[in-house]
Amino acid sequence: MAFFQKLKDRLFKSSSKLDEGLDAIVEEGGALEAGEPGRPPEEPKPEPVKPETEPTPVPPSPEPAPEPAPPEEPEPEPEPVVPETPEPEPEPLPHPEPPDEAPPPRPDELPTAPDEVPEPRPAEMPDSPAPLEIPIDDSPEITGGPSVGETAERPGFLGRMFGRRETAAPVMRRALDDDMLESLEELLIAADMGVDTAMRVTANLAEGRMGRKVSTAEIKGYLSEEIARIMEPVAKPMPLYPKKPQVVLVVGVNGSGKTTTIGKLASQFRAAGKSVVIAAGDTFRAAAVEQLQVWGERAGVPVMTAPEGSDPASLAFDAMARAEAEGADLLMIDTAGRLQNRADLMEELQKIVRVLRKRDPEAPHNTLLVLDATTGQNALSQVEIFQKIADVSGLVMTKLDGTARGGVLVALADRFGLPIHAIGVGEQIDDLAPFDPEDFARALTGAEG
Repeated sequence: MAFFQKLKDRLFKSSSKLDEGLDAIVEEGGALEAGEPGRPPEEPKPEPVKPETEPTPVPPSPEPAPEPAPPEEPEPEPEPVVPETPEPEPEPLPHPEPPDEAPPPRPDELPTAPDEVPEPRPAEMPDSPAPLEIPIDDSPEITGGPSVGETAERPGFLGRMFGRRETAAPVMRRALDDDMLESLEELLIAADMGVDTAMRVTANLAEGRMGRKVSTAEIKGYLSEEIARIMEPVAKPMPLYPKKPQVVLVVGVNGSGKTTTIGKLASQFRAAGKSVVIAAGDTFRAAAVEQLQVWGERAGVPVMTAPEGSDPASLAFDAMARAEAEGADLLMIDTAGRLQNRADLMEELQKIVRVLRKRDPEAPHNTLLVLDATTGQNALSQVEIFQKIADVSGLVMTKLDGTARGGVLVALADRFGLPIHAIGVGEQIDDLAPFDPEDFARALTGAEG
């Protein structure tokens, strides 16, 4: 999961390019429509929840209450004498509705506490019904309650929840038609997915969905599903055999990341308990030998070298003899980078294979082709040539963090069907991990997991 997050973060060039393109396609012929239930906060709905606090800014309602009290002005003089005042006062009869409150008969308490509970009671008085019923009349539409008490209790958690589900943030949607599919094909081709693969992906995406209005997020999900479906059959780890040593020949063009990939794989196999021997077969580049020696020291793996300019086939033969003598589980052989259009260099690679088969007719047991994702569609021709010369058994894609052409891996899987063992998104040892089709598809399209 940690590698998926890293992959998602570092594939921003590819995913952002698709994001921008998909947004533009949907907006071109789309329109804003009500979205799925969201949580837009609606302020007017929770307002009726507080009917008691609303009358506080309205002072006129409590003022008319003391008006019937003036005819009984002798009350303030004998404040302690409460029984004298309640008997001659027949007017405060509307208050006996709540019989449990004894203080209401006192007119002194009414003006002193205008914000207390007695305030809503004057609403039933004939003098002040209008100011208090105005906010209550607006609330029944939301709560549906017939009485004042019900409107105050109704808009609770459920009321707010149902209110939010009624309306949601608008979403841009567009009907899936031929013009939209054509635009999608062009976008996928621009991401180096290839013409044939792009057409196949869009055709599968459109199946059963033509005419349906879709959003950008939905298209991302559909694309992710189709890409994962194509790549599922090729997502396979490098097989390990009981044969000792298992010879792994690593090939690729200049600068594809072969040396770094060998160092990372050797370190990971060593950490898994396998004994590994590395042969620095790139005898024409001193930096490659030094780099492998650094990885060997870090992982505790021996590295066999040869003088600069010596025959790499001879080194491979000697390394295989040493691995057999030491009982090593794996022998990983680095080779010099070579362009697929250089016949002389490709012949040299064939020579290495012939020499290895003199010691073991089945060697090499694995031939890994390391591809640079930044090469785009050129990777297709590399696979085609190397497969003929060295019988490639699996692929490793590197530098996916430095390109907006991550779609080329989909084209490779769709066209050749070769196993994809691992992908790399950086220089650290944990930046190379087994290939997961679903994680890759979501990271490439920017779809949510």
